[in-house]
Amino acid sequence: MIKDFIELGDFTGEQLRRLIDRALDDKALFQRGELPPALPRKVLAMIFEKPSLRTRVSFEAAMTHLGGAAIYLSQNDIGLGKREATCDIARVLGRMADGIMARTFSHDMVVELAEFSDVPVVNGLTDHSHPCQAMADLMTVQEWFSATQRDRAPLHGRTLAFVGDGNNVARSLAMGCAKLGARFVLSAPGGYELDRHFVARVRSAGGDDCYVSEPDPALAVRTADVVYTDTWVSMGQEDERAKRQDAFGSYQVSSHLMSHAPSHAIVLHCLPAYRGSEITDEIMELHAPTILEQSANRLHFQRTLLNVLMGEGGIE
Repeated sequence: MIKDFIELGDFTGEQLRRLIDRALDDKALFQRGELPPALPRKVLAMIFEKPSLRTRVSFEAAMTHLGGAAIYLSQNDIGLGKREATCDIARVLGRMADGIMARTFSHDMVVELAEFSDVPVVNGLTDHSHPCQAMADLMTVQEWFSATQRDRAPLHGRTLAFVGDGNNVARSLAMGCAKLGARFVLSAPGGYELDRHFVARVRSAGGDDCYVSEPDPALAVRTADVVYTDTWVSMGQEDERAKRQDAFGSYQVSSHLMSHAPSHAIVLHCLPAYRGSEITDEIMELHAPTILEQSANRLHFQRTLLNVLMGEGGIE
């Protein structure tokens, strides 16, 4: 039984598949008004070093749907690792709350919270990984191809082409694809790829063919079922903006790029989108149905995850 949700490499493919299937079932129950409030009087402490729209609203709404409550804690409130040691914060919150979600710069900080807390810890984002985002993304892919192509195994054998920076989202998606039998193609300029040690871990999880590096975005999307993009400049990289804009100039997801992809390919973006940079306004609007459902699925996946971790004792 695993009590925390830190990164996707911690889980088997079957465990991740069961979480996605359950989240889709719970979403259907919720939309019919039949999802029970399974966490009454439970409290989630939410630690934010980085501000967020989707992370805060999705976790807070999820706890409300489950009959519990969420407390927002900014860096000014707790001084994570500065005013007070992370291990002390973990032990204090573990005695006052029933779960902890942390959205931080340092991945090691979330690992330390989990180590010293007796209650479940969820990685809401670190510079290393974004597992909840990746799971909501893969949930969206499964949902879409189940509905549009009646595919009974909508993730297995699919190809996801990530066009842009080899960042925390790309890292989690690559591992998620490997665990679930999908193929991940990264198209990034030199110097922005995923590091070789992590790529070795991904291939160890899913086989040599599950990860491909293709610097030419037109070639990368040629067999893609999903074309994914993200901001070229993440929080904390603002001083690199001009350099990154120049490096990624030919990696924009546009109608020209999508003309090289199969006609059934969908576009995903974890948002916020900087229209005119990594994605054009035209493509953003054309694929808004999948992108906005992808955003909404943050809520639906995380609600199931919190129910499993805080109500059922962890992930079997």
